[in-house]
Amino acid sequence: MKRFFEMLPGILAWLTLIFMFLFSWLLPVWVSIFIILFDIYWVLKTIYLSLHLRVTFMEMRRVMKIDWLARIREELPDSVPALDDIYHLVILPMYDEPHEVVRESFASLARANYPKEKLFVVLALEDRAGDAARETGRKLAAEYGATFGKFLVTHHPGGLPGEIPGKGSNEAWAGRQAMREIVGLPTGTHPGGIPPENVLVSVFDIDTQIFPEYFSRLTYVFLKAENRTRAIYQPIPLFTNNVYEAPMLARVVAFSTTFWQMMQQSRPERLTSFSSQSIPLRTLLDIGWWQKDIVSEDSRIFWQGYLRYHGDFRVEPLFYPVSMDVNVAPSFWGTMKNIYKQQRRWGWGCENIPYMMEGFRNDPEIPAAKKRYWTFNVIEGFHSWATNSLIIFALGWLPLALGGRHFGHSILSYNLPHITRDIVTLSMVGVASSAVLSLFLLPEKPGGRTGADYAIFVLQWVLMPLTLTIFGAFPGLEAQTRLMLGGKWRLGFWVTPKGRYPKTN
Repeated sequence: MKRFFEMLPGILAWLTLIFMFLFSWLLPVWVSIFIILFDIYWVLKTIYLSLHLRVTFMEMRRVMKIDWLARIREELPDSVPALDDIYHLVILPMYDEPHEVVRESFASLARANYPKEKLFVVLALEDRAGDAARETGRKLAAEYGATFGKFLVTHHPGGLPGEIPGKGSNEAWAGRQAMREIVGLPTGTHPGGIPPENVLVSVFDIDTQIFPEYFSRLTYVFLKAENRTRAIYQPIPLFTNNVYEAPMLARVVAFSTTFWQMMQQSRPERLTSFSSQSIPLRTLLDIGWWQKDIVSEDSRIFWQGYLRYHGDFRVEPLFYPVSMDVNVAPSFWGTMKNIYKQQRRWGWGCENIPYMMEGFRNDPEIPAAKKRYWTFNVIEGFHSWATNSLIIFALGWLPLALGGRHFGHSILSYNLPHITRDIVTLSMVGVASSAVLSLFLLPEKPGGRTGADYAIFVLQWVLMPLTLTIFGAFPGLEAQTRLMLGGKWRLGFWVTPKGRYPKTN
């Protein structure tokens, strides 16, 4: 059954596209009606998601104005652990990223409005990255080693059995090293070691820069949460560190990802883990750390917890951001290539479908309603990723091209392009409002922003149909196809290159 579940996303996607061609030839009227109804559905969904986007944006702005450390001291109930008992273990897995990128992330940690002695920081290096990475580790240890409660540099050896080169195997190695060398050691506060229930593990991509209140906000939400160890705590990723260096296409793709994650924060029942995140140490010990032989460890960790706790597991939205890099390379075409590869790697998250489905089959304790809910939503989500924009922006002309002379002379044939154009144009109203919203997420620009900057950041959204198709549907479809074919077609982990380059457009 596992092999069938691996093939299922690709089969559904390709059947949809094949039937679009076939039925456009055999049943052009019915396909035309379907396209119109689908476009209307797209408009309604755009409006619905735009409302969630605005709710999250307003909540995020409110949350970012609060001194959460002071709020904890004011509101902390007696029934939860004292603030002094909560520690944060921060793991930053690194491959061969340049020192300047990594240092920016550490500088943001040093600015955190949280007791530094409660922050334990691990720079997780890969041995295969060579001397340059080790030198970066030495520099950062010299500069920041005394800044935090504990500072550790780990070296993940390559070629260990049961592992693939990737972030998951490095994180698992670093976490176990930290358990032995940091968390489990006696401290002045806890002579016998720190209880795992009192430690939150934040695993950040190496380009992740936190805002000052991140750990205070995380601690507040953790202490207020019911059954707090049965959750992953998810910030909002803002891809803005190098946004002014990025070409327009890269910015639209990056903001689209941010907006999707913001929409999901207001729909916590559908929220799964993504990229940088925070997890209770107790949870990690229960589920066995990150899996070491997969690509999508950042989303798989949610399903590990969901199956381990028989459905009693969730992602808790923080409504608080972290800042990350836009995918940028030294050249424009290099940037386009890297964006495609990154989106394909994210699309490879479809490898969680067979894991989820097999887990559901083998666990009678998970309620059937929860199984049905997640099965539909996860499969539908990946199917939409691979097909929706193709249906809307690329395949709507098929009945006109394949429907034959009789259909070509019909009123429906004449009106179809006008109807679909008007409906899609209406949906762009939501896109336009999102374009304006993106201006409020921009960091300060050295030298200040001009009116031309604002105009470009709004007008760039006309590229969205292009980005949804080329950097959305195509890599999503390729990932699902590779999983369907299996064997040599399976994807390994691809490290997104990081750097600071002059603007490439």
